[in-house]
Amino acid sequence: MEARGDEMEARALPDVDFPDGIFPVEEALEIILLFDRMGKICYANGAARRKLKYADDICGRHIGDVFPGTFRQAKDSAGIEDVTLDEMQNLVAYRSNTTCFPVEGRVIRSSKCPDMYICMAHDILEKEFLSREIERIREESQEAMKVKSEFVANVTHELRTPVNGILGNVREMLEWEMDGRTEKYLHLIERCCGDMNKIINNILDFSKLEAGKFNLEMRKFHFRNMIEYVKGTHTNRMNEKGLDFFVTVSPLIPESIIGDELRIVQILNNLLSNAQKFTAFGKITLEVFMTAQVNDRMELFFIVSDTGIGIDEADKDKLFQSFSQVDASISRKYGGTGLGLNICKQLVELMGGRIEVESEKNKGSHFSFSIWAGVCEGETGTIQKPDERRDLKVSPTPGVSPEEDDQENIRKFGTPENQENLKKILSKLILCVEMENWEKAEMFMETVRQLTEEAPREVKRVTLRMKMALQKENYDKVIAEYEELNSFL
Repeated sequence: MEARGDEMEARALPDVDFPDGIFPVEEALEIILLFDRMGKICYANGAARRKLKYADDICGRHIGDVFPGTFRQAKDSAGIEDVTLDEMQNLVAYRSNTTCFPVEGRVIRSSKCPDMYICMAHDILEKEFLSREIERIREESQEAMKVKSEFVANVTHELRTPVNGILGNVREMLEWEMDGRTEKYLHLIERCCGDMNKIINNILDFSKLEAGKFNLEMRKFHFRNMIEYVKGTHTNRMNEKGLDFFVTVSPLIPESIIGDELRIVQILNNLLSNAQKFTAFGKITLEVFMTAQVNDRMELFFIVSDTGIGIDEADKDKLFQSFSQVDASISRKYGGTGLGLNICKQLVELMGGRIEVESEKNKGSHFSFSIWAGVCEGETGTIQKPDERRDLKVSPTPGVSPEEDDQENIRKFGTPENQENLKKILSKLILCVEMENWEKAEMFMETVRQLTEEAPREVKRVTLRMKMALQKENYDKVIAEYEELNSFL
């Protein structure tokens, strides 16, 4: 009872300053003993009692009972003044059953209570065991990563071979003379093979990035030619959907820079493809600035903006996770593996930059990212002062274009902007119907539906009837509903 009383008294000591101001609570993993100048143990934490095989009877014992090799002389003398303080030492700790184990520890004196000492020690064997376990887990993880990488490489190779075989045969057949229906199906197969190759490439890139085996190929290339290539890649699809596409490049950026052209194109293609995929009407913009230059290095800042479906604030964190999309319905409706943005994020970080997103639901999105590139000797832009970074706010829609931002007016039925966009989309829809391209006509019909969401009930009825006629590929009925819908414009 007396020992237990000593322990409780020790736990209540208010004036002892423990290392870094941390009181040795019961949950501490280290052995922590508090003893006085005579060597009498006043406190032992939970780890000390467990590892030294004591219950509560350790309090009141001499510190030399636990560390006889270090404190034997102190036990036999009047105090412990000669004990080495504040230095890590290899000690031998004895349990209550006289067995022992090696520890590493140190003794310090309390500055607030000079007659009190604190001994902190950890089990060397336990530390070595944990180190071995960590090394074993690390080796197993590396081996598993190696096996996975080899598996992914083999599987993607096996997938790529038949896809490329189909693609090659389709392209050869497209050179033959054939009717329009057959050509339409062959182009569909060609596009599907292209999409499959993109998925295979994404899986390969993700596997390399995850394994830390991805290397950038830094070389000199013509920057504006690259932007023109990216623009040309997406212009046709933008036109097919009736979207405006604007590209702006700061004159400050040199003609040639040093960087990984292929990966910059990959990032831009992914962001622009997403913008096109999730935007039914309005515009998409690509802007590029140079925001900093340090010696032979410069920071390039890219902004891809759209007037699409936007993203809820709560869902933004999911965007850059691997195999993740905002919700399952997105994947079902628009397709995609959920790898693209995660790969973009890792590529941007490899280039020394970061990627961010600003978005609001139904008000569009814009993605911005920065990278560092090399400046070629003798290459400069026409302006010597770096561009200021743009304030990325979605209000009411992101992006900068030669036209005034009129997203709200486009959605509001009856406004000049709404009527203009409706007429443009309907003319493209009817052209598709005339060419019997029903699939693309249905795509434009979805845009018409969105543009008439705030329309009167009679307009919505005509829109619904027109959509049903398109699904049945009823040419006469589509034309009749188109003429009636056109009368409201």
